[in-house]
Amino acid sequence: MAKLSILAPLIYIAVLVGSLAVFSSLYRKRKANRAASLEPWFGTHTARDVYLTLLHMDTNPPVPNSLLKAALLRRATEDIHRIITIRSAKQSLAQLLQKGSIGDDLWTRFVAAEKEIEEELRDVVMEANAFKPDWGATIFQTANEMLLNEKLRERAAEVATQAANERAWWDEKRERVQRELLSSASDSPTTSAATPATSGLGSPKSEDDLLVEELSPAAATSGSLRPATPSQSARPQTPSTPGGGKKKGKKGSPKK
Repeated sequence: MAKLSILAPLIYIAVLVGSLAVFSSLYRKRKANRAASLEPWFGTHTARDVYLTLLHMDTNPPVPNSLLKAALLRRATEDIHRIITIRSAKQSLAQLLQKGSIGDDLWTRFVAAEKEIEEELRDVVMEANAFKPDWGATIFQTANEMLLNEKLRERAAEVATQAANERAWWDEKRERVQRELLSSASDSPTTSAATPATSGLGSPKSEDDLLVEELSPAAATSGSLRPATPSQSARPQTPSTPGGGKKKGKKGSPKK
């Protein structure tokens, strides 16, 4: 009886541990299958495939190291582009996951892509050190400069294309404006011929024109040449003395 009391808890613990182990293994397999069935975050890594193809080619002569190094640099450039994409999206996806705006499948895809890029970086560093010691510490810096140069060239090409489009638009607009001006200039002689020509005498004068004529020097001159009134013309003139002055007499004493 004592043995049964001791064995019962042991059997219970064994059954519980076994059921938990089976459940954990089944859950892990299901999770792995589900993650494998999900669409990858990034597409095919073409630069990596090209490098591995060149590395494992059995040709005579073999592939030169300069070509392999160039392919490895191209692979590192693509890795940097993917790193930038993951870092820019990680914070936003974490916030959306906390709010429940996205599902677990999307987050699982993102985590898998992050682990894949970490393994890719380690692999690139190992390949670079195989070509040249300590090259793995500077290969990503060189790849970053190549990526910036490519972006600069793309931007320059976009600016050139935009400038060509704007130049074509402005040329078309200028031609259209010139055509409108020429058409309006060709229509203006017929309009001027249809309206009668008016001279300065027949046209009505405004109040400003009359005021200017009154205040002009010609009007003042014509006013000074008016004929004198009869009172002014009939006024007698006093004769002048030979001495240049009038003859004055004494007031109050008559001449004897």
